[in-house]
Amino acid sequence: MTERMLPIPDGLEGERVDVALTRMLGLSRTKAAALIDAGLVLQDGKPLAKSDRLLVGSMLQVDPEALDPKSDVDEAPQPVPGMRVLYDDDDVVVVDKPVGVAAHPSPGWTGPTVVGGLAAAGYRISTSGAAERKGIVHRLDVGTSGVMAVAKSERAYTSLKRQFKERTVDKIYHAVVQGQLDPFRGTIDAPIDRHPHHDYRFAVVAGGKASITHYETLEAFAHASLVEVHLETGRTHQIRVHMSAMRHPCVGDLTYGADPTLSKRLGLERQWLHAVSLGFEHPSTGDRIVVTSEYPSDLATALARLRESA
Repeated sequence: MTERMLPIPDGLEGERVDVALTRMLGLSRTKAAALIDAGLVLQDGKPLAKSDRLLVGSMLQVDPEALDPKSDVDEAPQPVPGMRVLYDDDDVVVVDKPVGVAAHPSPGWTGPTVVGGLAAAGYRISTSGAAERKGIVHRLDVGTSGVMAVAKSERAYTSLKRQFKERTVDKIYHAVVQGQLDPFRGTIDAPIDRHPHHDYRFAVVAGGKASITHYETLEAFAHASLVEVHLETGRTHQIRVHMSAMRHPCVGDLTYGADPTLSKRLGLERQWLHAVSLGFEHPSTGDRIVVTSEYPSDLATALARLRESA
C-alpha cells in the first residue's frame, strides 16, 4: 500500500494513538481503533496498538484508502472547549488559547484551532492572508497556552502585522525551566533555524534568523526556576530553543531535553510555558492595549508542587 505519512505534532507527544488519530484526521474513535487493530497504522514502520503513545519526531504511516475522503486543511467551524475571549471589539479579538489547540488549520492537523473556534462562536475575522489563516497575525505552539490576538478587520490585520514586524508588540511569557539561570537575568541573542538533523525541531544555528530573548528569574527552586521572558523576535519555538541551548529547557519539554522524571513528578504532560501578556497599539484608536492571562490549572498545579518542595 502507499501510506500517508504524517509528522507527529509536538502537542500530541505522549498521546494514545487512537485518541491522536481522531484529532489529526477527524476520525471517529471507533474508526481509529479499527485501523490500528487491522495493522494499518505504523509509527516509524512499526505497527501500533491502541494504547501505544506517540513520540514527537516520529512519522505515522496510515493507509489512505482506509480513510474517508477529507481535505488536508479543514476550515469548518469547530468549538474549542476552554478557549475564552479576553478582549473584543470591531477590530481585534484576543483569546486565551488552551493547550492542544493550533492557531489555524494545516496539513496533518484536524484538531481544534483558534480560527475554527472563533468561527464556531460566530466571530467574523479578517480575510487577509491565506484562506486557512484568516486574521492570524502571530501564533502560539499547539503545546503552549495563553494570550493570542486575531485581526477582525483588514485595517487591524495590516496594523498588527506591521507592529509585529517592527517589534513594537510586547510579548511576555512565563516559563518554568530546569535548574537556576546564571546570571538570574539577561539576554540571549542567538540565531535560530531548522535543526540540521531533525526537521521537527529548531536549534541555534550559525546563519539562522536573528532571535533575541530577554529573561528574568522571578522565583528559584531546588531544581527549577520560574522566569519571565520578553520576546524581541518571534521565531518558531524560540523560548524553548534558547532555554535548551542554555541547558535550562522548559520543564516538561521532552522534545528539547527536559528531564522526564521531573515532568512526571510535577504532573506535566507538556512544556511549562504560558503567554501571560500581550501589549499592542490599537489599530483604530492608537491606544495601548494590554491583555493578560492567568496560568491554566496544569501549570498552576505544577508550580505549586515546586513551591511546596522548596
